[in-house]
Amino acid sequence: MNERPDENAAPENPAVGNAAAEHDAPGSPAAQVNHYNGPVFHGTVSQGQFAWDNGTATQNQQNNGTPGTVAPGYEALAERIGELLRQLPGAGLGEAEQRDTQEAAEEVLAVISQEEPVEEGRVRRALTTLRGALAPVATGVAAGATVGAQEWALAAITGLSGG
Repeated sequence: MNERPDENAAPENPAVGNAAAEHDAPGSPAAQVNHYNGPVFHGTVSQGQFAWDNGTATQNQQNNGTPGTVAPGYEALAERIGELLRQLPGAGLGEAEQRDTQEAAEEVLAVISQEEPVEEGRVRRALTTLRGALAPVATGVAAGATVGAQEWALAAITGLSGG
C-alpha cells in the first residue's frame, strides 16, 4: 500500500500547500494554485539543514572554521584563527587553557567579522588576549602542558604575530 497521498489530491488542511483555499466565486478571476512537494523559501537561507520526506534522518553540523564574512584585509588572519580552532581540541591543552584560548580566538573572529569598519585597537587587544591565553602553554608554565602542546602554542603565537 502506498502511504503517500496522491500529489494531485487536495490537502487535508486547505491552508497548507494550496494558495487557493476557497473556491472561485462566479465572475472572479481564477486563483493561481501552487502545489509544492517540498519546502519553499522566499528569501535567503543560510547554513540550513533539511531532511524531507524520509523515515529517519541524522544530521550533524560543526562550525569550527572561519566566519562567512570577514572584513577586507583580514582574510589571512581569519584563516590562521580558523586553523587554530580546528587544531585546538587535539593540541593537548588543559581544560581551562583550551576554554580561554577558544574564547579569545572567537573574540578575534567576532571583531574582524563585524559589518562596521573594523577598529584596529580592538583587533590588537583581541590578538593580545589570544596570545596571552597561549603564552603559559608555550612557556610550559601551564600545569600539565605537554611538549607537543608547548610547540603547538609557540607556533600559534608566532603565526598570530605575523612571523
